[in-house]
Amino acid sequence: MSRKQKPDIPMTQLSASVQEKIKLEHQAAKIFMRLYEKLTGEKIRHIWHNKPIKPDVSCRLNGECLDLEIAHLYASQQEAMKILGRELSVRTRQALLELQQQSNIAQRLIEALQRILLSKAEKRYRSQQVWLVIRNAHPEWTAHFILEQLAKVQVPSSHPFEQIWLVCDFNGHHGLIQLAPKIKVVNNKKA
Repeated sequence: MSRKQKPDIPMTQLSASVQEKIKLEHQAAKIFMRLYEKLTGEKIRHIWHNKPIKPDVSCRLNGECLDLEIAHLYASQQEAMKILGRELSVRTRQALLELQQQSNIAQRLIEALQRILLSKAEKRYRSQQVWLVIRNAHPEWTAHFILEQLAKVQVPSSHPFEQIWLVCDFNGHHGLIQLAPKIKVVNNKKA
């Protein structure tokens, strides 16, 4: 199924927090697209934002529409607010406060990643091809550290995603980990 690009709403008509959210989603999508294309040699291009419905971003993979749902992996409320540059929703603030109660950094990673996976697994999309891209925003969670913890993370058996990918660091310097359909390490440098 091919979908035509929807006209963009001028950024000036959106609130500052929505503009920042779109900017972060586009950054994450561009990083993922660059890493994926480098890894596979498959052309992935023409990013646009879906408004107001999900998934967040659409692009073309080998000429076919691919929808990307974007999530960011944070370790604390302060970290999320610093990156987002704004206040957090009550739900996000509560989830991050609960995470901060976990003093073990490995367990905090597992719980944060598990929450994202469970939350996104509940969503449904009107799309034939949706991938979930999770961008790690916490500098202490290196690619190597994440890999050591993945055996403890359970991808829900039922979710709407054809593939689930983790960008190992905020800028994409340490590659990708494919979480579904099965865990596969790709394009990682020693972290």
